[in-house]
Amino acid sequence: MVKEHQLTGMAGEFLVAGKLFKMGLQVSVTLGNAKAIDLFAHNPETGKNFNIQVKTLRKANCFDLDANKIEEEYIYVFVILDGNDPVENERYFLVDGNNLKKKKNIFFGASLKSSRTTVNIGPLKEYENKWEKFFKKGIENEF
Repeated sequence: MVKEHQLTGMAGEFLVAGKLFKMGLQVSVTLGNAKAIDLFAHNPETGKNFNIQVKTLRKANCFDLDANKIEEEYIYVFVILDGNDPVENERYFLVDGNNLKKKKNIFFGASLKSSRTTVNIGPLKEYENKWEKFFKKGIENEF
């Protein structure tokens, strides 16, 4: 039997993959339970490749993420599905790992002192729909 959190996670991964396909990127979904990367994406216009980690919730809350396992070169996409209603619009927040690592105190807050570190929704709001990271040429810029 598939657990609810697995369905939620897969929904987020496929939604992000679909968005990237729609924007003209080539995307591969990695399937499995213990994977470090959820999606691989390639922008054929810039020649850049991306490792993507997707974190998904049904409703707005804190996202589980081990602050000590953040990969600087990854793009983290945090997805809120807004419940089970298929009419509701999902929300996407895109942050590169370098930024997450440099600003741990902002993103993780008090959870850094806990055994269960979580990314808070508040600091993510300025990163909503920051898809342009996949289209920049040249030197990597924070977003």
